[in-house]
Amino acid sequence: MPFKYRLQKVVEFRIRKKEEQLQVVIKAQAEVNRIEGLIEQNKQTIAKTRKDMRTADPMMYESYDNFLHHLYEIAEQLEAQKQEALAKLEYEKKVLVEREKDVKILEKHKEKMKEAYLAEEKAAELKRLSEVAVQKHFQKTKTKEEDDAQEALKSKEGQITDEY
Repeated sequence: MPFKYRLQKVVEFRIRKKEEQLQVVIKAQAEVNRIEGLIEQNKQTIAKTRKDMRTADPMMYESYDNFLHHLYEIAEQLEAQKQEALAKLEYEKKVLVEREKDVKILEKHKEKMKEAYLAEEKAAELKRLSEVAVQKHFQKTKTKEEDDAQEALKSKEGQITDEY
């Protein structure tokens, strides 16, 4: 009878949960990357605005200054969003590690149970072989005893015929 792990459904459930968590981690990483892209765009916009400010009419300086102030506020907001996204990513990674650990624990348990099952099967097979060997030994012994008895009987008959 082949090995059947009694907790196989639990293992499959935990593997599914681990894979789902992996997708959550991938989405969290994508969110971090998206925010980093927005931060980079904002930095480029700031650099371009500063460059344009140098060549602009002095009457526009206040508008440029207000726009730069607005861009710096956006940069601060994006940086805060990035920190939140990184914190979420770290949390999701920790959850993923825990789920991987849960799967590994059950897989190790499954392997130990399989090894125990194989050892038990091997012991049962050895017991069956031992019983067969014992039966063969008794049969050989019985056959040998019968042969010895027949030879003894023949030799007694031969001695009796020699005496007459």
